[in-house]
Amino acid sequence: MTLPRDQLLNGARDPAGLAPLVDQAELVLRTWQPIWSEFLDAPLQEEGLQRLNGLSDLVWQRDGGYPGAERCRLLCRRGTDEEEGEIAAPISGLLIEGNFLFDPLSPMDLRQALREMGASEQELGDLWVRGDRGGQGLVIPDCATALHERRGRIRDVEILVEKVELSQLQLPAQRTPKKLTTVEASCRVDAIASAGFGLSRSKVVTQIKAGRLRLNWQPVRQGSREISVGDRLQLQDRGNLEILSCQRTKRDRWRIELLRR
Repeated sequence: MTLPRDQLLNGARDPAGLAPLVDQAELVLRTWQPIWSEFLDAPLQEEGLQRLNGLSDLVWQRDGGYPGAERCRLLCRRGTDEEEGEIAAPISGLLIEGNFLFDPLSPMDLRQALREMGASEQELGDLWVRGDRGGQGLVIPDCATALHERRGRIRDVEILVEKVELSQLQLPAQRTPKKLTTVEASCRVDAIASAGFGLSRSKVVTQIKAGRLRLNWQPVRQGSREISVGDRLQLQDRGNLEILSCQRTKRDRWRIELLRR
């Protein structure tokens, strides 16, 4: 069966990333076999599900290895949600050990190190720092096998990578969704991020300069940018905010309702 590829890709934000998902769907329709994608970033997952969820006879499922994962794999299969329950994605855990007591580590450092050791971006799920002893992460099983017991470096620190079961990982803490209301002089990104994430305005500016604050998954370049209802802010290691409503008050300020996850 051939899908309307041009129609599905027309106007897409990431047509190159979306095309393999269309290929995946066509293969599932031909073979009747469920297929998992590689790891995808959040914007591509959302666009893929928005454009492909309506295809008849297909069901899509998202799994990143733990609830709240940002990078996930998408399962495409025949049938309906009522016919089959969810299927666990083939995902393995990694321990990335090293002494970072005097050299603070970031998730991007972990990602870059694994790429330098031969892993592709599509094989890597979420990665996170665990204190000063290194980090942990989620990868495609073949990648975990290839990296097992290999040594690499992050700057001047030697690291050892080990494949482990998901049950052995200390997964990132899960946040309970919480609604917040704040009254601000404007709808600037830096003001909303400060109120929603509980940081001072100067710390938010620091996060923007470091490239850690994103608006709708794109890096924020200016704190003065205005936000709108439906926008979402993501801050590395601190979750995300969804703008639920923005209303002017009688004193010409803005009452903003947020959902923090």
